[in-house]
Amino acid sequence: MAKILAIVADTVTFQVVQELLGQEGHQVRVVSDDKEGLDLAREVSPDAIICDGTSPQINFLEVCRLLKADRELAAAYFILLTTAEQFDEIQELDAPFDDFLFKPIVKQELLARVRASKQSRELRAQLALTQQELQLSRDRMLQTEKMSSLGELVSGIAHEINNPITFIYSNLTHVQSYAADLIELLRLYQQELVEPGAEIQQKQQDMDVEFVLDDLLKIVSSMRTGSDRIRQIILSLQDFSRSDRSGWQLFDVSDGLENTLLLLQHRLPAREGRRDIKVMKEFGNLPQIECYAGLLNQAFLNIINHAIDVLEESAQELAELESLKFKPVILISTQVVDADRISIEIADNDMAISKDITAQLSEPFLVAQPAEPPIYSGLALSYQIIVEQHKGELRCFSEPGKGTKIYIEIPLRHS
Repeated sequence: MAKILAIVADTVTFQVVQELLGQEGHQVRVVSDDKEGLDLAREVSPDAIICDGTSPQINFLEVCRLLKADRELAAAYFILLTTAEQFDEIQELDAPFDDFLFKPIVKQELLARVRASKQSRELRAQLALTQQELQLSRDRMLQTEKMSSLGELVSGIAHEINNPITFIYSNLTHVQSYAADLIELLRLYQQELVEPGAEIQQKQQDMDVEFVLDDLLKIVSSMRTGSDRIRQIILSLQDFSRSDRSGWQLFDVSDGLENTLLLLQHRLPAREGRRDIKVMKEFGNLPQIECYAGLLNQAFLNIINHAIDVLEESAQELAELESLKFKPVILISTQVVDADRISIEIADNDMAISKDITAQLSEPFLVAQPAEPPIYSGLALSYQIIVEQHKGELRCFSEPGKGTKIYIEIPLRHS
């Protein structure tokens, strides 16, 4: 059954069209004026439009062009009623109609044109779907290539940095030991040399020997702490950007989450209008899972980034005094669900209105739409990684005043 709009002036054709199509169960609306026909078309969005081109009071050419120029009505199948004599003249006008039917109307021909309109709509819908799928596949390929190239680049840079920093870190151990020995030796000299010369005494006063001796080992220790921090970040980068060219591999989810948090550490300290974001972790004793480790790391990064984004939005929306009282928190918890699955829950206490965007994330063409805000396209990509590529589950919802929670379940093994 189709919605059909007929723009017909003469009474006989008016009755024939309405009767024949009505008997077949189609929803038929018939008008006798082209302006009224355009208004009604915009109101009901018909599947097919039958327009009488033989009537002088109907400007079929203008109606056809206006309808085809309208994005919402362009898909309507336009059937022109004409005569054999008139058709040759109409062809020269290059009118954008989809089909034609000669008068007087023959029932079987009219029904055949309506069936053709249905087939045309189905083919157009299928073509549009195919084009969207092709675009989505192209975007996924580009994203995969981008992540692969980025992973190789990050891995290469991390390797280059790791060599000198490892050299520095290992040598600092010796520096600390040598400094301790030299300080001990200097103390012995001080004990033995009770009356040092004037030059030595002046030098001691100028350099404040006691302060230097006390501070030297602290400086070396802080340098070791800093270089160790750099080493940990480099190791996290290497682990985060690991290549998935080897396919499915065993992966420790807790390590992946820790590495992701380390990479996002710079976003957690207080900023103007916002206090520190506190991250609380409740990790269960998880077994290793079989997965694409690099992709799963990317999903975790997107989701935690989203949590930070919404917390910052909440702080910005609050009044200045209230924002300073607002204590942003992200809670990450993991546990074993059963013998086949584990769960990861990433929750925050943003002040967002109640919403459930899981349905939006499962929309297959969300990532392909350029107008989509990045905050949701990142979650959509995570949805694809977890649900489509790892056959897991991802649900996202919020409660007013309680925050947003993203719940993930992932199978332990690839099947």
